[in-house]
Amino acid sequence: MEGVMASDVGQDYISDSGDRYTQPTNAVEEPPKGFLKAVRYLGPSVIVTSTIVGSGEVILTASLGAAVGYGMLWWILLSCWSKSIVQAELTRYIILSGDTYIRALNRTPGKVKLYKDYKVSWPVILVFLSFFTSISGLGGLIGGATLAILLMFPNVDSTLVIACLAGSTMLLLGTGSYKRLESVMLAMVACFTFITILCFILMQGTEYATTIDQLAGGFKFEFYPEFAFLALAAYGYTGVNSGEIASYTYWCIEKGYPARIGPYQSSSEWVNRARGWLSVLRADVWVTLLILTLATIPFYFLGAGVLHATGQAPTGQETIRALSGMYTETLGSWSLWVFALGAFFILYSSTVSAVAAQSRVLPDYFIEFGFLSRDRVDRRKQITKWWIFLAPIAGFFIAVFIQRPVLLVSITACVFALMLPIQTWVTLYLQKKRLPKDIQPKKSTAYFLKFTLLLQCVMAYLVLYYVVFKIS
Repeated sequence: MEGVMASDVGQDYISDSGDRYTQPTNAVEEPPKGFLKAVRYLGPSVIVTSTIVGSGEVILTASLGAAVGYGMLWWILLSCWSKSIVQAELTRYIILSGDTYIRALNRTPGKVKLYKDYKVSWPVILVFLSFFTSISGLGGLIGGATLAILLMFPNVDSTLVIACLAGSTMLLLGTGSYKRLESVMLAMVACFTFITILCFILMQGTEYATTIDQLAGGFKFEFYPEFAFLALAAYGYTGVNSGEIASYTYWCIEKGYPARIGPYQSSSEWVNRARGWLSVLRADVWVTLLILTLATIPFYFLGAGVLHATGQAPTGQETIRALSGMYTETLGSWSLWVFALGAFFILYSSTVSAVAAQSRVLPDYFIEFGFLSRDRVDRRKQITKWWIFLAPIAGFFIAVFIQRPVLLVSITACVFALMLPIQTWVTLYLQKKRLPKDIQPKKSTAYFLKFTLLLQCVMAYLVLYYVVFKIS
């Protein structure tokens, strides 16, 4: 594809055909030197963080703290820190190869015959099935954001609020502008991160302050089988989940990383340019990890320090109101609005980011399943627009008829936990088999990925044992 739009920092790279997911050939740009210059090129971390720091934190993490106290602090930290390596290394392959996420999955061995003689790799099929379970999580996000609004305006009709949130999501995403989305998410991320940290700091001046003994108790590596479903859901959704790892690759493409690197060339100039942009990618991943940790841990502490101490363990329609007790019990009744605003920012930003990400991934499924040609950019754009319209409607009905935000989010979270080892295996395979040796990661990185794969397999087993077989 030849020709790209005139570029500035952060502008989408789109070929003359209108395809933003095919590497242009003449958009090469040398990487920035120094962290301060690299900051100008960060951005995917902001969008994905608006999804990461969402329901997993305000609902699942706080609810787990309320249920078990400080005893599973180690678990939450493990959930935050164990997946970023997959996020970084899978994206390494994406931005160096020019593949999209689903296209990359379909390059793995193990083809399954779908119809006639058309075959698709088994990871694509499994990830496609998990795509539809994420809709239940969308209903939980919209429902949770609605409950946050009702805390501030209790006399407002909940169905009307849900309809307004679904409609505003359609309007915000209707233009498909990365820059606009990035700006909106940046404001939301900044607001709820500040509110969360502030409330945690203020809590330390109350009777619910976190003690050294409580912190020490959080690293005894205890596991509570009676709360296994909640704990595994928290693992699946806290930190970078499998859906966010996938969406992150699309945000990096739209940010222009693959375009700036250019198609592979066996030259030292290309290798040096690629390594420079990989450094920018790593900085963006570190920003993700920093923000999600700063916003996650305070929620767990608030849940463990306040709700657990007062014997509250919210699960249903009362979840958001009960969670507001983390603030009102420590700061006073005035803080209800602080919590409600923070919860709304978190859950609504997650809703917007989730729908935006799904709309990017869905056309790729049609392509890899053989229903759509990759060069039909017009059809791909239509699918994206239709999903931006249909997904909020589906979320609307789920939120209205199933008023269980914790359950809805937990279902999606557990499925995502099952998908993580698949993503890690795919990453290892693609790096070893399809990346030239001069741009493959270090051996230490590969070993860390293998350890992560082992850990994720254990988690997947626990999900199957405690959630599937125990319940059935």
